[in-house]
Amino acid sequence: MKPWTEIAVPHRDVLEGAFQQSEFAADITAVRSGKAGREYGDAEAFYQRTFITEGMRLLLTQVAQRLNGKGGEPVIQLQTAFGGGKTHTLLAVYHLASRNCSIQDLAGVPDLLDKAGIMDVPKSRIAVLDGTDLAPGQPRKYGKTTVNTLWGEMAWQLGGEEAYALVKEADSNGTSPGKETIKTLLERYAPCVVLIDELVAYIRQFPESGQISGGTYDTNLSFVQALTEATKLVPNAVILASLPESHVEAGSQRGVAALRALEKTFGRVQALWKPVATEEAFEIVRRRLFEPEIRDPKMRETVCRAFADAYVAEGARLPSETQEANYYERMLRAYPIHPEVFDRLYEDWTTIDGFQRTRGVLKLMAKVIYRLWKDDNKDLLILPGSLPLYDGSTRNELTYYLPAGWDPVLERDIDGDRVETTELESKEPRFGSLQAARRVARTLFLGTAPSSVVSKGGGFVVWTAPASSSAASNRHRPLPFTKTR
Repeated sequence: MKPWTEIAVPHRDVLEGAFQQSEFAADITAVRSGKAGREYGDAEAFYQRTFITEGMRLLLTQVAQRLNGKGGEPVIQLQTAFGGGKTHTLLAVYHLASRNCSIQDLAGVPDLLDKAGIMDVPKSRIAVLDGTDLAPGQPRKYGKTTVNTLWGEMAWQLGGEEAYALVKEADSNGTSPGKETIKTLLERYAPCVVLIDELVAYIRQFPESGQISGGTYDTNLSFVQALTEATKLVPNAVILASLPESHVEAGSQRGVAALRALEKTFGRVQALWKPVATEEAFEIVRRRLFEPEIRDPKMRETVCRAFADAYVAEGARLPSETQEANYYERMLRAYPIHPEVFDRLYEDWTTIDGFQRTRGVLKLMAKVIYRLWKDDNKDLLILPGSLPLYDGSTRNELTYYLPAGWDPVLERDIDGDRVETTELESKEPRFGSLQAARRVARTLFLGTAPSSVVSKGGGFVVWTAPASSSAASNRHRPLPFTKTR
């Protein structure tokens, strides 16, 4: 059988090691201003690399219905953990509504519309209110016009100077326009979409008292409420707003207060977001990191079938899920990455604060794939035991989220030229020919290291090196670390 490197080809940026964290972080303002790379800025390229999850399918269907004036939710709230794909979903809506190509050129969208009984999606006007791009105390200049507030910015983006005239007075004095004024604005420029990202980051900047050019804390909350109420009255207008899921992401006490207030405002509308399931993550990672075409589909099936058959042959000695008939299908969907790698990352590592559910996995696997490809890895699949923990970049990506003290454990006990596992393999050719000790150590690390932060049972896992080098003299001893809970 052929190794994965002869069957699946990574995208060029992964092969060249040219990826950066920013490339995995969607920036809606950069897209709107034309400064984003092609994979985010071009509608066709964006959908080519985007797997439409169940949550995204529901959301895009609602937006398409709304813009056609055929129902759909007027206000949609996206609230997931950091790195959960909120901005990416906003971009999916942005490209759907503002595309410069045929709807048929957006991969996955025609089937989605067919199932919903929708023929097309009208090209719409879009306003992007990015809380990390706009500053409450820094007005913006558009020619001779000075825009101060969120409502002024929204009006200008929807219809330029003519639209801004509708809210000019409210923008100048920092008071929220009324519901009727906003309704008139949306009706005049419908079909239209208002995308609001990082709203908490914007509102938490207002001082507790006094007014700045962007208005006040209270006037901005009043605007959000008036906007949601007005949008309900315009059949082909829709708002999508992203909110952080946790108070930690909201930042200061001011941010937490803003989050609570916004949750209350949006709480009366339906939130259609569904977190990415592990099964869907297979496709997200595969599309983002690998070329869509598999060189040898038959060989992929052969490899996955061989693994599945081997697991069935082992029976009860292996985890129960490997005995299920659909495990073969899981392997096909995850190929060339073994499903267990995904399971450990999504079920264990994403429980660590800071490890982002989608972006964190993408960033880590990009580094893993780059190193394995460069080293001409010959594994049939990228297994837990394949992880190149000897590579400094990969190791740092993982240990960054763990408590201090893990670097010496990796350097002495798990992976590298001078570790105990390598010494064990050099003394025992049966182990060395397969890198057996290192593979076992890598697998144990992937599956248990997150527990060193805080285990679900409230305890801790501690890995310890042998007390003295004399322990290494016994080649039949266990691997040089123990786990205690």
